Amino acid sequence: MIELPVDLPPELVPLSWLIGVWEGSGVIDYKVGDESVTHEFGQRVSFSHDGLPYLNYTSSTWLFPGDEGAEPTPIAAETGYWRLARPLGEGDPGPALLPATGPSRFPDAEAVETLRNAAGGFDLEVSVVHPGGVSELYLGQVKGPRIDLATDAVMRAAGAKEYAAATRLYGLVENHLLWAWDIAALGQDLRTHASARLAKVD
Repeated sequence: MIELPVDLPPELVPLSWLIGVWEGSGVIDYKVGDESVTHEFGQRVSFSHDGLPYLNYTSSTWLFPGDEGAEPTPIAAETGYWRLARPLGEGDPGPALLPATGPSRFPDAEAVETLRNAAGGFDLEVSVVHPGGVSELYLGQVKGPRIDLATDAVMRAAGAKEYAAATRLYGLVENHLLWAWDIAALGQDLRTHASARLAKVD
């Protein structure tokens, strides 16, 4: 059963099932040329909010050690923001440190309902930043306990590894967060990359 925080901004209700800390394991399975890279990994993901209408997202992953008693090897980290896609107006802070200059256009659940798309879900914008010089902007939708995302833009620093596009799928299944991530990287077309099953730990 999902319990909503009492201070949850109305725009986050469609995403409320994500809020919390999730931990579990998954598998990397990505083919580069004729070589297949396959590893088991652990992951810890956090979704939180600070009173504004977006979720804060962090993720850390590590490879499980091959030898008993050895330490896990950190492999990746991500941070980002998830929000319902809509034009920002006077009721929203920004740009930069500028405060809002008017009331919120979406102060309650009834107003948020006007954001539903033709498919019955809510359009999403998700920005994800990787420490290796890659930033992604995903567009997609949340519809009940399922989220579908695809990159609209990928920015890479001059020294970053080649990474062109991605899709991500998230779902709440039997109180577990399941996800799958396909990527186009290192000269490869979009293909299966990794998936995981996470349980809520906080």
